[in-house]
Amino acid sequence: MSIDSIRSVCLLGGTGFVGHSIVRRLIERGYRVRVLSRRPHRHRDLLVNPEVELLEGRPHDPDTLERAFKGQDAVINLVGILNERGHDGSGFRAAHVGLAEKVVAAAKAQGVRRLLHMSALNADMDNPPSHYLRSKGEAEKVVFATDAFPVTVFRPSVIFGPDDSFLNRFAKLLRFTPVMPLARAESRFAPVYVGDVAEHYVNALEDPATHGQGYELCGPHRYTLGELVRYVGQVSGHRRPVIALPDWAGRLQANVFEYLPGKPLSRDNFASLTVDSVCEGEQQLPCPTRLESIAQEYLSGGIEARKQELRTHFRNVDRG
Repeated sequence: MSIDSIRSVCLLGGTGFVGHSIVRRLIERGYRVRVLSRRPHRHRDLLVNPEVELLEGRPHDPDTLERAFKGQDAVINLVGILNERGHDGSGFRAAHVGLAEKVVAAAKAQGVRRLLHMSALNADMDNPPSHYLRSKGEAEKVVFATDAFPVTVFRPSVIFGPDDSFLNRFAKLLRFTPVMPLARAESRFAPVYVGDVAEHYVNALEDPATHGQGYELCGPHRYTLGELVRYVGQVSGHRRPVIALPDWAGRLQANVFEYLPGKPLSRDNFASLTVDSVCEGEQQLPCPTRLESIAQEYLSGGIEARKQELRTHFRNVDRG
């Protein structure tokens, strides 16, 4: 396959946090982009770009996938969930393994020639501790098993950026609590900037050396969860005492928190936290952006103010 022949790319999960960043870079490189979305009308920021086609449909429907992949040279699958409704892993398997099987089948049927797949650090462990990580690992096996087209898998640590669901979630929690009781406060992360992740995805489309490879993505520094929460409190203006919970209390917290709106912590999340989310393997790609160089602005409200300006602009355009 000639890498130069890849001109069109379909994204699953393209309307999400990471997807937006990848779409922007694909457009900058001159690719035609198709994004599958359940609710295209909610993503007007993508609609304004003539190089982006928003296709309405459900990613778990095989017919929809074939329609989305028709005429596309490459597919990027970013779809994933952090929690499921039950506790038996079936939700994770459907979202990760089941979808991976459908993506491979539909891509093969439509003659797609390249697949990039989002996984997670520790998904390739011999015995991952959580349903989330186990299902991510099983999905990797599914995509690597195909011989219909070359596959590249990415395993990032926690991803940060203006719309992330990690640092921003703690920023919201810290507004409303006088203290922060924290499960697995000593768990370690190597947060990776969404822009670095997107750059590696787009570069991989053009690089045959990445075929059949799985890459770890980590930022330049490691932090404990407690350190990250304290940092969020400091820069957001809601500094709170962080109380590291023993594991028995952390499990109890997870049992309670998974029934709160937004499910800030679940039993499966707690299980994932028992292994550090840091890069230890040989297949690592450089992600040089420091968390402090990006996070301070959006956690302190600077980026949110600009977003409000854009929302006001779109309302005025509609009225006009």
